[in-house]
Amino acid sequence: MALMSYRSTNCSVCSAKSHMVWCPRYRRRVLANGVDVRVNEVTASVADEYGVFVIDVVVSPDHVRRLIEIPSTVALCRVVRALKGRSSRGLRQEFPRLGRLRSLWTRWWFVSTVGGARLGVVGRHVENQRLVA
Repeated sequence: MALMSYRSTNCSVCSAKSHMVWCPRYRRRVLANGVDVRVNEVTASVADEYGVFVIDVVVSPDHVRRLIEIPSTVALCRVVRALKGRSSRGLRQEFPRLGRLRSLWTRWWFVSTVGGARLGVVGRHVENQRLVA
């Protein structure tokens, strides 16, 4: 994990790293038994499409936690909408037990910019969440 890396376009240079979390509706523990692997695959393809660099990922049974670097040309809310929307649709089609749910994800999501915190510290926090879950 690089402590400070910059991404550039023809008109900007940035280092926008964010810690992102979203949960299944009612915090149900449904992200297990293969669903967690598929969540990673679906969200990785969305991240590639938007040019988002995924630094670290934790899929716990009741939430998804990502440490990402997002380009300055992409709106964060658009990426989150695509991540949640495509994963919900795909997972509910592939896993019949999820299809019974009225909706897979809650409407809310959390994001915090890493800002002045050292990326190593944030990375350890995300990794510790994997150990707790």
